[in-house]
Amino acid sequence: MSDENKNEQIDATDGNRNFLSKHKDVSPEKIRTGARYALIILIAFAGGLLVGGLYQSSTSSTATHLTFTGGSTNTTPDTSANMSGFWGAWNLLKSNFVETHASSTIPNTSQEVYGAIKGLTASYGDPYTVYMPPQDAKVFKQDITGSFGGVGMEIGVKNNVLTVISPLKNTPAARAGILSGDTIVAIDHKPTDTISVDAAVKLIRGKIGTTVVLSILRNGKILTIKVVRANIEIPEMKYHLNKKSNTFYIALYTFTANSPQLFDNALQKFKASGSRKLIIDLRGNPGGYLSAAVDIASHFLPKGDVIVTEDYKGKKPNVVHRSIGYDDISPNTKIAVLINQGSASAAEILSGALQDHHRAILIGTRSFGKGSVQEMFTIDGGSLKITVARWLTPSGKSISDGGLTPNIKVNITQSDITKGTDPQMARAIQYLTEGK
Repeated sequence: MSDENKNEQIDATDGNRNFLSKHKDVSPEKIRTGARYALIILIAFAGGLLVGGLYQSSTSSTATHLTFTGGSTNTTPDTSANMSGFWGAWNLLKSNFVETHASSTIPNTSQEVYGAIKGLTASYGDPYTVYMPPQDAKVFKQDITGSFGGVGMEIGVKNNVLTVISPLKNTPAARAGILSGDTIVAIDHKPTDTISVDAAVKLIRGKIGTTVVLSILRNGKILTIKVVRANIEIPEMKYHLNKKSNTFYIALYTFTANSPQLFDNALQKFKASGSRKLIIDLRGNPGGYLSAAVDIASHFLPKGDVIVTEDYKGKKPNVVHRSIGYDDISPNTKIAVLINQGSASAAEILSGALQDHHRAILIGTRSFGKGSVQEMFTIDGGSLKITVARWLTPSGKSISDGGLTPNIKVNITQSDITKGTDPQMARAIQYLTEGK
C-alpha cells in the first residue's frame, strides 16, 4: 500500500464475525459497495425495493446502505472564502432579470439558495456527489419505500457520460437488447448530458406496463430502444458441474442478503462433486451488499486477510474489511473468475481480493471501476450526498481507477453472441485443465 494510504485504520471485524452481519447488511450512515444509490434501474419487490443502494422498507427483508444522518446548517462561515462575486451575481440577478415567457417564474430566496448549493456540489466534478432540495429529497424518501416498475438494469457514470453498467438477466432491458457499456444519450427524448444519475433514474422508472424510450449510443450509432417497465425479479445464482471437463461452475448475478447462504450451498455441491476446478462467473454482476462479498471471499482466504479497505485519504481512519476465515476450500483448488465491463462494486471487491491474494485468476475484460463510498447529510430538509471514501483492493489499488485488469484478456465479439459461443468460458476451462 502506498504511503498516502498508510493512515490510521480500523478493522471492521469482531472475533469470528464481520461487523456487517453475515446475512443482514444494514450499514449506518453510508451507501456501501460503490455509489450504489439509485443505480440499479428500478427493481421492484412485493414488499420493498432494490434500487442499487439496496434500500430497506419496513415490510421488506431487503437491507439498506443508505441512512440520512442529520447534518446541520449551524456552521461557522468560512471567512477565508471571498464571497463578493457570489453576492454580486445574486444582487445583479435580483435587480435585472426579466422573464421572457409567460410560463417563466422568478425563483424565491429558498430556491436561489438550493440552486447555489447545487452549483457548489457540481463544482466538485463527482457524479455521485449530489444535492437534492427538500421536495426532491421528500420524493426520494417516499420512493425507496414504495413499489414501481423498472427495466432491470444498472446505470452509472463512466468517462463523464451516463452508461449502462449491466442489464440484469431475463429483464426487460436485457430482452430489449441493452448491453453493458451502452451510453444513454436521451431518456424519452430528454438529453442526459446535463442531468445526474438520480434524475436519470427518476425518468426511467414509472408505472408497470408503461414504456420508456432510451436513445443509446453504441459503436458510433444512435439506437432507439423502447423498453416496457415491469415488476422485476432478480435472478441470484445458478451452478452446475461440467462433466466433460470436470469443472464446477457458479454464476452469481448480484450480491443480496441471501447470496452468502446460496453460495455456501453451491460450494457444498462443489465439494461433493470431487472436482478441484472452479469457475466463478461475475460477468454482468453490478454488485450489491459489501457484507455478501466479504462473506463469500472468506471461503477462500484465511482469517484476517484483507478483502477491501475504505480509504478516507486521511480525513478519518480507514476501515479495513478482513476475511471471516471460513477458508474451507482446499488450497489445491484452481479457481478462475470471469469478469467484464458489467462487473462492478461488490463483484470487483470479491474479484480484487481473490486476484491480489493469488487465490484466483481473472479472465475476460476490464471491470467497470465503481468503487466509492457515499454519505448522506440532511440540510434544512434537503439531502446532500457526498463521496467520502474509495475502495482499495488488498494491494492498495483503487477500484475506481479504471477497474480491475484480468490476468487473461478475452473479448466476446458480436459474432460469438450470434453463434452462442463463449470464448471466455472456454478459456477458463482451458486454463483450469491445462494450467496455462
